[in-house]
Amino acid sequence: MEHTTAFNRRHALALAAAGLLPALSRAQASWPSKAVRFVVPFAPGGSSEIVARASAQELSRLLGQSVFVDNKPGGAGNVAMAEVARADDQHTVILGHIGTLAVNPFIFDKLPYDPLKDFKPVSLLAKVPSLYLVHPDLPVKNLKEFIALARKQPGRLNYGSAGNGSAGHLAMEYLKMATETFILHVPYRGTGPQLTDLLAGRLDAASVGAPAVMQFIKTGKLRCIATGTTQRLPQLPDVPTVAEQGWPGFEMTQWYGMLAPSSMPQAAVDKLAAACGKAMREPAALEHLAKDAAIAVGGTPAEFAAFIATERKRWQPVIARAKIKPD
Repeated sequence: MEHTTAFNRRHALALAAAGLLPALSRAQASWPSKAVRFVVPFAPGGSSEIVARASAQELSRLLGQSVFVDNKPGGAGNVAMAEVARADDQHTVILGHIGTLAVNPFIFDKLPYDPLKDFKPVSLLAKVPSLYLVHPDLPVKNLKEFIALARKQPGRLNYGSAGNGSAGHLAMEYLKMATETFILHVPYRGTGPQLTDLLAGRLDAASVGAPAVMQFIKTGKLRCIATGTTQRLPQLPDVPTVAEQGWPGFEMTQWYGMLAPSSMPQAAVDKLAAACGKAMREPAALEHLAKDAAIAVGGTPAEFAAFIATERKRWQPVIARAKIKPD
């Protein structure tokens, strides 16, 4: 009798669970049920916004819901990262990048978020070549001449960045370390304000992601003296790499990927990752990114997680040696 009762109970539970499966499947299929907020933790005008908008446009079409970009700068990206980590509406995601995921954990004594526990990697969206730039009035035509001038006048030249610990800050400190030069760092609150002063000649140099500056290079308002890539860019065939100009093995690229709060169901994360993969292969996105020399990726959550781990190992010793500290 007891055996029969137990069997009946298990049978009833199994039937109930089976009945829930179609509802659960429908719930997963219905995501997203409203507009998706895609937070960019930096000021408008930089590579981050260009990558986010290129992907958001295609994702809106693929997901059947609006994916809108929301810029929330501040605290080297920490303000937005902390906010999104706590988001529980299942429709808020954030653009993660080299700074917030591979740099901030090593330059801040305490972060308002845990980059590994508070987020689920969705997809690596794009890699952006770091370009080394000078104002056209600076009397140098290439990186070798720039380094020679910096060595001749230690501390007289300056460079700007989007802030302490930003990709541009890392790129220039990496270059300074490789070339054994001293160039004064001037941190800004975002790429946009930094570019304003570089274009006006109040800064001598900077390293900026290609999408934000290609138009200024083409019009002669900025001079590109080197690329951080391993090979020359098709968009800038006459500009040699850092490695070509005397520092073999040098490589510096920025990268951007999508993260979801850890509270987002994995089914939604997987659906979003699949959409990201398709979005970054769409002709419109490829064309939009290619004209700014950005490289579309669109990998899986597991691939993005492995990439983040590799980047953390790569940059930790660089940060320690350069003694990079937050604002």
